[in-house]
Amino acid sequence: MTLLPLTLTLPLAPLLITIIATLLLYPITLALYRLYFHPLAKFPGPKLAAVTDWYEFYFDVVKRGQFMWEIGRMHDLYGPIVRINPEELHINDPEYYEKLYSGKRDKYARWVDLGATPGASFSTVGHEHHRLRRGALNAFFSKRAVVALEPVIQGKVGRLLGRFGGVMGTGEVVRVDAAFTALTMDVISQYSFARDDDYLSEPDFKLQWKETLIGAFEGGALLRQFPWMLRVMNLFPDAWVAWMNPSMKLMLDWKAGVRARVKPILDGTEKEEEGKGHRSIFHELRDCNLPREEKTVGRLCDEGQILTGAGTETTATTLTQITFFLLEDRGILEKLRSELRTVMPTKDSEISVTRLEQLPYLSAVISEGLRISIGVTARLPRIATDEILKYKEWVIPFRTPVSESGYFILMNETIFPEPSKFRPERWLKDSKYNRSLEKYLVNFGKGTRQCVGMNLAYAELYLTIARVFRKYELELFETTIEDIEMAHDFFAPVPRLDSKGVRIRVVGEVKEQYGWLL
Repeated sequence: MTLLPLTLTLPLAPLLITIIATLLLYPITLALYRLYFHPLAKFPGPKLAAVTDWYEFYFDVVKRGQFMWEIGRMHDLYGPIVRINPEELHINDPEYYEKLYSGKRDKYARWVDLGATPGASFSTVGHEHHRLRRGALNAFFSKRAVVALEPVIQGKVGRLLGRFGGVMGTGEVVRVDAAFTALTMDVISQYSFARDDDYLSEPDFKLQWKETLIGAFEGGALLRQFPWMLRVMNLFPDAWVAWMNPSMKLMLDWKAGVRARVKPILDGTEKEEEGKGHRSIFHELRDCNLPREEKTVGRLCDEGQILTGAGTETTATTLTQITFFLLEDRGILEKLRSELRTVMPTKDSEISVTRLEQLPYLSAVISEGLRISIGVTARLPRIATDEILKYKEWVIPFRTPVSESGYFILMNETIFPEPSKFRPERWLKDSKYNRSLEKYLVNFGKGTRQCVGMNLAYAELYLTIARVFRKYELELFETTIEDIEMAHDFFAPVPRLDSKGVRIRVVGEVKEQYGWLL
């Protein structure tokens, strides 16, 4: 009786030894391959980064958005091209940026997992597939379309001015970063769905939405490392996921809110009062000639999530940073106001984006605000599909993911001396706007994957800065440079996590200076 179990277990010993040996040998073999036989083995970089993705995981997830600075350290040690993980190269060269992001480029499949929206144009890997999806959006975000929809932006900016007027002189403190996020969210929602949730009317400007976005951006780093997590979560009802992970509730509510707007448009079941006025993006997508499989609720909900997310935070961050620096340096603010008075004689003068774009100093302020706010901090890997890329003496193996980071260009000391300082004058030459630096203003990317919302963002920036600072006197409240200075790369720049945001008081209205008219 006692011999039977022993007899049964003896054949298992060789199998167990084989399994243990395999588990030990596999990572060793993989490490040796990646170090000495992988197509990228000849490229410089830390050996540990070449061996394992856990190197990136440590800096991006454990240390919460610090990998970008580690990449910068790699370049300091190894030069302008480095291997930053087992599969990817990173280049730090402003002159190569346009070459890398122009032409037929696929996205890196692993990288787009961070969006958790596989059906969105942003997450589309293939160049041709992206071209199909992007083509359906281009017309709506063209310069002409944005000009036609300018009344929507004007109306939302007017609502923001009304909120500021309501607290003027009261001493009430306003989270201006949340206010600008509410503004851009209401604008993109109106553009996308022909209705919005009126975050501009919320007492705290729906601060929760801003916090949701930051949480989503940080969560993207984890999904990029473990893309299977999203597939696992999708196996469970949303209510279960929210119960297991309360921090996911806001994300799931956002997803459900987009679906609640997209589905009635696709089904034609909108309420009678909805969908009036202008035709929204999703009305256009519903009626365009995209193939039927491109018009499913799931795919278009993914598109809606990206549009509302990307169309909110980056522009709001730029508005926030410009506001901080204008209030920090009254000399810059007075120069701006002096110029604004030439086209806005009174603080309530009507003005158009087209007219504002002709103002050199305002344009310089906008460009400097874009530069110093960075926009998208994350590197954006691309895979060349129609050529073998070469960088200096390096021949890059075909279909290798290669990236650059806009941060290193926008903060390049050679191109932008004293890059951490807000200096609109760097964009001026002989009192005229100097376009020679615009090739390095890479906030919106380059090439066919350039941000589709660029024209909309510029319209929001010009109208908001001009109308707010022509009308109101603001002052900072217990806010320092640390409240806007980037401390974390969560795809978008995020300041120190204990920051209370950029806070202001509305002191009064701008005093008219009639003397200049005489």
